[in-house]
Parts: sequence; structure tokens; C-alpha cells
Amino acid sequence: ECKRGDDPESEDEVYEVVDLTEYARRHQWWSRVFGNNSGPIAEKYSVATQLMMGGVTGWCAGYVFQRVGKIAATAIGGGFLLLQIANHSGYVQVDWKKVEKDVNKAKKHLKKKANKAAPEINTFIEEATDFIKRNIVLSSGFVGGFFLGLAS
Repeated sequence: ECKRGDDPESEDEVYEVVDLTEYARRHQWWSRVFGNNSGPIAEKYSVATQLMMGGVTGWCAGYVFQRVGKIAATAIGGGFLLLQIANHSGYVQVDWKKVEKDVNKAKKHLKKKANKAAPEINTFIEEATDFIKRNIVLSSGFVGGFFLGLAS
């Protein structure tokens, strides 16, 4: 538990810090979804239904991905453009050596974190790959729908 009491005018609030990495290790939800116990969808639904389910979910995911991607690219690109204009005009001075140092520090930190999470990620990838192999019709419908969603 943590308390927030630095500000004398605010009320003390007590809140719990949840470590999601520990929760994920204990409750591997992807095992229930993608694992051997989930069973192939081919046994439950016809080929047409599988294609329809995969296609619709793929199209929705592709459409959302395309919309969010455009907005994110516009925001990031516009931000960099404004930063460069402000830098060139003399409004802002960027310490590029400090930026490079901070980026390298962040890269090292991310590598360290990724190496710790590698077993869980590898397990997830293996189970997802197995799910795709067992449900190839649904998966191919999803991929087709995803590309259609990107195009629309």
C-alpha cells in the first residue's frame, strides 16, 4: 500500500500497487485461450462460419489499426516537424548529446527487461502459433479481413 500525503491540502489516499507481471505469471490467460485445452475451433464451427468469424474480427482489427496508425503517425510526425521548426528558428535548443545518452540508457533498460520477460513471451508465442496451426481456416480469415480493414 502507498499513501499520497505530500500535498497538505489533499486528503490522504490509500491505494494498492498491483504488479501485473506477477499476476500474468500466475494467471496465464493465454493458456486457456490458445493452449491445448481450448480445442480446435474446426470441431465446433463450419468452415463458412470460421471464415466469417475470422474475416469480421480481422477487418475490425485492421480498420482500428489503420485509423489509430494514421492518427499516431500524424501526431508524431507533426510533433517532430514543429520541434525542428522551433529548433531552426531559435525558439528551442535541443541538446542532442543528452538525447542520444538518454536513448542509449533506455535501450539498455529495455533489453534488461526483455531478457527477464523472455520465457513468458516465448511460451505465449509457442501457444499462439499452435492455436493458429490448429485453426488455420479461422486464422486465414482473420488475416484476409485484417488486410481488408487496413485498405478500407
